[in-house]
Amino acid sequence: MADINELLKMIPLEQLGAKLGVDTETARATAAAALPSLLAGLNSNASSPEGEEALNSAIAQHDATFLDGGVDIDAVDTEDGQKIVQHALGGNQDALAASLTSAAPGGFDLGDLVKKALPILAPLVMSFLAKQASNSSGGLGSILGGLLGSAGGNTAQGAGGIDLGGILGGLFGGAQQGSSTANPQGAGGLDLGGILGGLFGKK
Repeated sequence: MADINELLKMIPLEQLGAKLGVDTETARATAAAALPSLLAGLNSNASSPEGEEALNSAIAQHDATFLDGGVDIDAVDTEDGQKIVQHALGGNQDALAASLTSAAPGGFDLGDLVKKALPILAPLVMSFLAKQASNSSGGLGSILGGLLGSAGGNTAQGAGGIDLGGILGGLFGGAQQGSSTANPQGAGGLDLGGILGGLFGKK
């Protein structure tokens, strides 16, 4: 089963950083927060038979080969991406951004960066899901649950296996003695799984 880290590795972080006006490591932290957030929203939408059918239909409209051979961020349809984000997160976008920023270390405006990155990343996520759907005998719920790191879809369990705390800890000098980010599980207290579980419900 695909892991969300596999998707993260497909993102051209240097190019994403250029789009966001940040360095590569900050782009990596942004993507590491944005991808599980979007997947959690999609998973919530697909929790009903009607929602799953609608999401399957939307995924089928995306090219399953778009990620093959490397991704060009400039080729991403961000208007399509914004529609995907709106469907996936809806009215939760501002709450998500506020929670991410308040929990990130050092006053880092992670929420704002995630909001800017989501329309860029959303079409890539849909293409990735289209690829997984074509190669999987399981349903969409199984694919999303696997990507979120829990067969039951509980986003509080590791947020898809991405150690965002460790990424942020490294970005903000987690190795420094006495730093509040020295513990990679802490990273300024940011618990992405808890944030997403609070927004979308722990299933």
